[in-house]
Amino acid sequence: MHRSYRFIASLFLTAAIVAPVSMMASPAPQEAGVQVRVYDSGHKDYHNWNDSEDRAYRGYLTEQHKTYLEYNKQSHKTQTQYWNWRHEHPDHD
Repeated sequence: MHRSYRFIASLFLTAAIVAPVSMMASPAPQEAGVQVRVYDSGHKDYHNWNDSEDRAYRGYLTEQHKTYLEYNKQSHKTQTQYWNWRHEHPDHD
């Protein structure tokens, strides 16, 4: 009987050691987020609005000496000008 307690205790000890390691090895869940796509009517294509696009947009505003205003609150004319500029300044990844 004493031997069975030692066996059960070693099983619990093994489980206590292995559980945290197995949880660290499991893949992390993907970020739950919404992908925002913007349609460029002038060039008839879609663009994913992500961090890279936001940096390009802020760079455009700086280059044009304009104050920051969220893209979706800009006038259609300004949005069109941005996409024209953006197609002339693509990302070089």
